[in-house]
Formats: sequence, structure tokens, C-alpha cells
Amino acid sequence: MGITPGMDDLFPGPIAEAEASFLAAPLAIDGARLSASLAQLSRFGAHPDGGAQRIAFSEPELLARRWLIAAMEAAGLRVRTDAAGNVFGRREGREPLPAILFGSHLDTVPRGGHFDGALGVMAALETMRSLADRGIRTRHPLEMVAWCDEEGAHFGNGLFGSRAATGGVPEEELSRVDEDGVSLHDWMERYRLQPRALDRAILDPGDFHAAFELHIEQGANLDRDGERIGIVGGIVGIHRFEARISGFQNHAGTTPMADRRDAMLTAARLIVAVHQEIRALPGDQVGNVGQLEVSPDAANVVPGAVRFPIELRDLEDRVVDDIMARIRGRAARLAGDTGCGITTARTLREPPAWMDPGLRDLLRREAAAVGEDPLDLASRAGHDSQNTARHGIPTAMIFVPSRDGISHAPGEWTSAPDCARGADLLCRAILAADRA
Repeated sequence: MGITPGMDDLFPGPIAEAEASFLAAPLAIDGARLSASLAQLSRFGAHPDGGAQRIAFSEPELLARRWLIAAMEAAGLRVRTDAAGNVFGRREGREPLPAILFGSHLDTVPRGGHFDGALGVMAALETMRSLADRGIRTRHPLEMVAWCDEEGAHFGNGLFGSRAATGGVPEEELSRVDEDGVSLHDWMERYRLQPRALDRAILDPGDFHAAFELHIEQGANLDRDGERIGIVGGIVGIHRFEARISGFQNHAGTTPMADRRDAMLTAARLIVAVHQEIRALPGDQVGNVGQLEVSPDAANVVPGAVRFPIELRDLEDRVVDDIMARIRGRAARLAGDTGCGITTARTLREPPAWMDPGLRDLLRREAAAVGEDPLDLASRAGHDSQNTARHGIPTAMIFVPSRDGISHAPGEWTSAPDCARGADLLCRAILAADRA
């Protein structure tokens, strides 16, 4: 996309020429340098059997953060770390305007991959470097970010940094402990953060003109359809319910089958019902039962109690409400058949987050200008962008393919050309938002 007529007052003289030349190139950013940055980051927490284990609030992640801060400073950015551990790198603009924010996260799940989150941060760094290389100074300040603890693998509650930045971390969360008995509060102090001053991390939405996040899709849509770019329409809501089945604990050898009130068997039938009701409706809604807690959990005892979570995800809350109503109806009938008590209670309601329509259109225009026909997608995984969007900051997300739809695993892979293509669109979108 070139400079449109009438923009000379915004990009006078050499700045207009520099940006026009920059955007006229087939690839505005340096793809080889981006790949090198990803390779350097991958050393931190690299697992000997493949993939990465760079869990937030761990030594490998701390070392990665220090490396990133040094790289950001070398790129000429003014770096700060807020009270929650989010790392920001700022490049001042020519005018006193709200900043354009972009980035992702450094941390991984246990035995994760090398692209989830990492690509978004390295692409943000590459954007800053490329603009500096060409001497392009934007009107708005630019601010890249590495959000802290997006995955939540260490303390079981993700999006920590972006939740803190948008006022969504309750004080009691700091008392959670890890497998070694060390609390989140104590880990934050090891990082030299300010766990008792998280309110200082809250962003003012008025300070930001737009926010962007580049991310691998973590699904198979782009790869399966041979598409190279996706534009996210929204991030699904995540709803969790706890199902509790109460039967009657008894000896497995002496209790006749007809006399049993078997909580495990009832749970199994309810789990099947959950999956049937999710698939009974048209649409892309998904759900899962991934844990099971059985009491007394012994081979020779008829289980007396079972507990498990039901997780449902969709862009529309009404769809989830409909599915859950059907599940509860099945549970009531099942309780009558088996003699077991069944209750379901909500434990999480994470509403869907919609991306900004104007920024989505901007991304489509910029993608079309370089010959791409992006696919419109919903994100079925949570991202930090959902928090900036809900906080009132206009937000947009770019997806690039995940090979075979694999993510959160050592086999997670996005090709170097796809990484570069996504970073290039990010950079072009930032410049387009700067002109808007």
C-alpha cells in the first residue's frame, strides 16, 4: 500500500518517501532476522526431547525476559516492566497521540512449542527494528509488549499479565501455591515485581489508539484450507461448570450389580451425554471433560462420589446456555435412572470478546494490498487480546497457520515464510493505523 494523496501533511518530505519505499517492498520486515530472533528465544527452556518448557515464573522464563529486555534496549526502545511483570518497549511518535500497542507472550505450557506467543513478541521486536532501520518515525508512539503468564501453567489461571493490566486479578489469587509450596506472591517478588501494587499496572484505555496481536492459529483451518492469513472476528467465551455425582460407596465384590448406585458409571453416562448435546446443535461450538476426581478411587470399591469439570466454548453465550440446559435435562433423567444425585454449578464465565470492526477492515485492506485474501476466523483459544478488547482498547488479531493444527505440543510448527508474512502484515497494519 503506498501513501495516498493528501497525506503529505502527516508525512512531510523524507518521512513520506521512506515509508512509501518501505511499503513498496515485497516484505517490509526482515524475515531472516525474525527467524533468527525466534531461534535465539527458543534456547530458553528448550526441552531435550523437543519443544519448549518456558513456564511463567520459572528460571528459564526469567532468563528469556532478561534477554528480551536487552534486545529491546539495543533496538532503541525505552523499556519498562510494570508491577505485574508485563514488559513494555516504547518508541516515541512525532505527535502527542495515544500509542499503538502490539505484542504477545513469552511463556509456554509444559512441553509446549516454539511459536505460541513467541512469534507475536518477536514480530513486534522485528517491527520496531525495521522501522528504525528505515528511519521511519510514526505520528503515534509505538509500544510493544510481552504479557506476563498468558498460559497460566504454573498457577492455573492464565492471562495473568493482561488481566492485571485491565484490573482483573483478585488479591486472593496471589496466595496460590505451586508444586513446591511457593506462592505466586513469592514468585513475583523473586522477579522483583510488586504483587501488592497491581493497581499500578492498570492501563488507561485512553492512552491507546489501537492494539494488535499476531499469533499462530492453534487450529487447522488455515493449514487445511491452504490459506496463509487469518483475521480474527472474536475470541470465544469460556464457560466451566462442575458436575458432582453422589452415589453410595460399597464393597465391589459383595454388592449385586442391580443394587449399586455407582457414581462412576453415572459420571461416564453423563460425560457421553455432554458430548452428544454439544454436537446436537449446528455450529462450531466445542466442549470438553478433561478431568475426573473419583472417591474413594480404589479398584475394589463401588465409587461413592465423582466430580468433573464441563468446559463449553462459543462466540455466543446463548449457545452455551442452550447446551447447558440440555445437559442438565439429561442429568435429571439420568439421576432418576441410576439413583445417584447429580448437581452442576458454574465455576467460570469468561464472556466472548469481539475484535474491533474498523481494525479488522484495515487488516483486510492491508492484506489485499500485498495479494493476500485472508480467512475470517474465530479464536477458540483465549488470548491477551480479549482483555485489551474488553478494556475499551480497539483490538485486532492476525493468525498464521499452525501445521496440521498442532499447538501446545513439541510438534507445533509455523514455517518461516508464514511467520514473515504475518509479521509483515502486522507492521503494515501498524503504519495504516498510525495514518488513520
